[in-house]
Amino acid sequence: MRTLIVDDEPLAIERLQLICAREPVIEVIGTASDGAAALRLAEALKPDLLLLDIAMPELDGIGVARALARQSQAPAIIFVTAFDSFAVEAFDIEAVDYVLKPVAPDRLVRAVKRVAERRGIVREAEPAAESHFATEFWVPHRAELVRIAADDIDRIDAERDYMRLHVGGRSFLLHQTIASLEARLDPDRFIRLHRSTIVRRDRILRLRHDGCGVWFADMGDEGEVRIGRTYLAAAKAIAGR
Repeated sequence: MRTLIVDDEPLAIERLQLICAREPVIEVIGTASDGAAALRLAEALKPDLLLLDIAMPELDGIGVARALARQSQAPAIIFVTAFDSFAVEAFDIEAVDYVLKPVAPDRLVRAVKRVAERRGIVREAEPAAESHFATEFWVPHRAELVRIAADDIDRIDAERDYMRLHVGGRSFLLHQTIASLEARLDPDRFIRLHRSTIVRRDRILRLRHDGCGVWFADMGDEGEVRIGRTYLAAAKAIAGR
């Protein structure tokens, strides 16, 4: 799909370009940093899809979408924004999806897949690529090294210079930083919810807030994990919100 990225933040455009580069069904044909430029490029390039920010100076994303909707062959719209307060208005103008920043790659891919399905675009089967994510960890425990499969880890908590890996009813300490460990874990399987906590996505039963703006992830027998503000949008994206 011929895709136009519209955002007034250069870093946001760069991140979307990186995600799109890994998705064969997408061809990025241009970028724009404001609404007026987006309309000019859309008129000239005839994109199939816009990844469209909402909060922009002068003509915002809602205004761009309304203007494009009047065209005979309007492009599909996926809003990509840091604000969740425009969701109702976005869907009133028939946006395909509404993705919150910081953008989780798997969340954006799901949104793009919806557009492709609506337009009858089928991605050709690709040979399975070897994953670069860790499938196991060897952890010192007493007088031995214990092999722990990544798929068996329920939750990871930072404890100073160590990471505590929770596996069923047991836990093990691994000498590693949380940033380096996060980079080794498959983001389709694990999500960071706090500066000191990573959890398995499929262990999250529900998300709740305490009425004062603080959100928690219910992990069942593992208890609750407080969600840091930096990671809240990615956590809500699990529920498609």
